[in-house]
Amino acid sequence: MPRFDLPLSDLRDYRPEIRIPADFDDFWSSTVAGAREAGGSPVVTPIETPLRGIDAFDVTFPGFAGDPVKGWLLLPAQRDGALPAVVEFNGYGGGRGLPFERLEWAASGYAHFFMDTRGQGSAWGSGGATPDPHGAGPAFPGFMTRGIDDPETYYYRRVFTDAVRAIDAVRSLPEVDASRVAVCGGSQGGGIAIAAAALSDDLVAAMPDVPFLCHFGRAVGMTGRDPYEEVARYLAVHRGAEERVFETLSYFDGVSFAARAQAASLFSVALLDPICPPSTVFAAFNAWAGADKEIEVFPFNEHEGGQAYQWQRQAEFLAARI
Repeated sequence: MPRFDLPLSDLRDYRPEIRIPADFDDFWSSTVAGAREAGGSPVVTPIETPLRGIDAFDVTFPGFAGDPVKGWLLLPAQRDGALPAVVEFNGYGGGRGLPFERLEWAASGYAHFFMDTRGQGSAWGSGGATPDPHGAGPAFPGFMTRGIDDPETYYYRRVFTDAVRAIDAVRSLPEVDASRVAVCGGSQGGGIAIAAAALSDDLVAAMPDVPFLCHFGRAVGMTGRDPYEEVARYLAVHRGAEERVFETLSYFDGVSFAARAQAASLFSVALLDPICPPSTVFAAFNAWAGADKEIEVFPFNEHEGGQAYQWQRQAEFLAARI
């Protein structure tokens, strides 16, 4: 993939004007408050695995509208007192998979919670277990245009709210130190982590890796790759719907969430990424409100980014702040 975006020197100063609805903050405060008012507590069930150094638990917690959402909780088998926690969100189309697929955080002494993404889990990986019981109007295959007629019905309203409630659930666990919780995720998971960091108070850190769901006005039409291309193909059929669609998306733009997030942050970006163009990632990073922020740049990688190199960087970053 050749370079197709702005040069790195320009990316470091890229601060585009983003469409922000006047009621953005009210929309999200009422959405999160409504989910919390629905009540419910996480149900944590120990499960048997081949693991010997890590204890695994199946978790069901109340998400958007109190809907049951699944996740895996992994804890070091040898632990003393409440642990710092990492809440992780998944990439587009993947589910929570199997409990022993992601062991690094628990093996490093953290409580690790991996959230299932509602309605997803059948495109790659080992499957998901959380339905999305809410209907939507006509949509292009995928998740990007589900309910896109209105912010109230848009798919990611439910997903971002699930993420906030996942943090609430983790903080309620006796094994977790509620004052030491971080969020992370790659691609879609990175976009969810940005939103969760803006909508949750007092997180230690947010670590979005090659994040998706940022700067929709630039991304849609710039790249011919899914998932952003789903919106372009929807608009190719629904001619004249552009204003309505981008009005809805303006409530979910990672750049707007970043401008409200205060936690320490470690981003990553790949300069050859055709799925999440570098300028969309830098737009969110440069908007991040917290003063403690860093970004790792991978000049010759596509959407895979730094992979294990980035995880090691995250582990160092978080340890310094825990």
